Order: sequence, then C-alpha cells, then structure tokens
Amino acid sequence: MKRAVTPLIVFAVLAVSGCGGGEVGEREVEAKVKQALTEVVGQEPDSIDCPGGLEGKVGTTMRCILIDGTTRFGVTVTVTSTDGDSAKFDAVVDDQPL
Repeated sequence: MKRAVTPLIVFAVLAVSGCGGGEVGEREVEAKVKQALTEVVGQEPDSIDCPGGLEGKVGTTMRCILIDGTTRFGVTVTVTSTDGDSAKFDAVVDDQPL
C-alpha cells in the first residue's frame, strides 16, 4: 500500500517557460509542482490538479490539489518573479489534508 505524503509545507521555487500570453500552462504548472514535491519529499504523489493556467504576474496565486491515494492536500502556488517568458513560483502544501 502506498503511504500518504507527509503533511508539510513545501517551498519550491520553480522556473518555467510561459506561453505567448504571459501564462504558464496548467499541465506545466502541475508537472513542475509534482516534480519539486517529489524531490523534497522523496515520494511522487499520484497527481497535482490545478484549475487552469497561471498568469505570469508577480503576486498571482492559484490553489491546486495534491492527490496521494485517498488523501488530498491544498497547494497554494504564487508567482514570485518573472523574466521575459519565464516565471518563478513557490508552491506551499497545506499542513492538513482537505
């Protein structure tokens, strides 16, 4: 049986390429958050589900869901800086499941 991700706060700074409209695509945000979480925790969650793309504007936030087995955690993604077609953002996992 797969063990649930330990509830913790993850500060993962991620650099990703934005699309022409200044938005990082939904799938790219999900993949980068999943990758960073796996590196920090040492276990890959089943999935990360975000409601859409992330606007490449400093201070923009979005709530995503981390799914690991039957456990779900909220994840707050916040754009911290931009540079041309790239955006850096932090992902913070809630310390309590939903």
